[in-house]
Amino acid sequence: MVSFRREKKKRDMAERMAAEEARAEGAADAPAAEGVRVTDRRRVSLDDSEEGVRVQEVEDDAPSLKPKYVEELEARTRAAEQAAKDVQARFEQVRAELRRETDEIRQRLARTADERAAREKAAFVGALLPVMENLRRAMEAAEGGGSLDALLDGLRGTLNGFESALASGGIEAITAIGEQFDPELHEAVDVAEVEPDRDGQVTAEYSRGYRMGGQLLRPARVQVGRANAGAQTAAE
Repeated sequence: MVSFRREKKKRDMAERMAAEEARAEGAADAPAAEGVRVTDRRRVSLDDSEEGVRVQEVEDDAPSLKPKYVEELEARTRAAEQAAKDVQARFEQVRAELRRETDEIRQRLARTADERAAREKAAFVGALLPVMENLRRAMEAAEGGGSLDALLDGLRGTLNGFESALASGGIEAITAIGEQFDPELHEAVDVAEVEPDRDGQVTAEYSRGYRMGGQLLRPARVQVGRANAGAQTAAE
């Protein structure tokens, strides 16, 4: 039964192909007739399988159906996208380099500041060493029964050396006695009655004040003169 059906399919296909060839020859013999020429691009393959006749379509390379300007636009778009990617990659590279350079500069500045602070600290301590030596000599002189004048001279020299060491570190004493009272620099701890023309002036200093540059280290503790109100009225 299967063999009969396969033979029937082969016979039908052969008859169909013979009819198509006949039509094609007839069209070739009649050139005056107008019509559409049809080319059969199918390839027929006969085998003995149960599927019977297998018809394969021959697919030629189909040309692109896109207009030329569309292809140009797509090419430009791809080029622009690639350029944007290149710019972004370059930007990331430059940003990484700047971040690395900034970190290196920050670290270098920090090291420079630390080294400078260490040098200034060493210089300040070095300036204090002679003061300590002078104090040691003064103490040895006092213990050895030296004269009072010699002891005082040693103490004055030590004090001058200490003030010089402070000055080398940028520390200066605040002038107080004879100056007009300034609450930014002076701390009034006492009041003394004075003449009207000395009213508000510092008349005594209990402890010296110091500042370093524009920074007040400590105010001077002073006595401030105040004129007697009655005497001031009588003088007027």
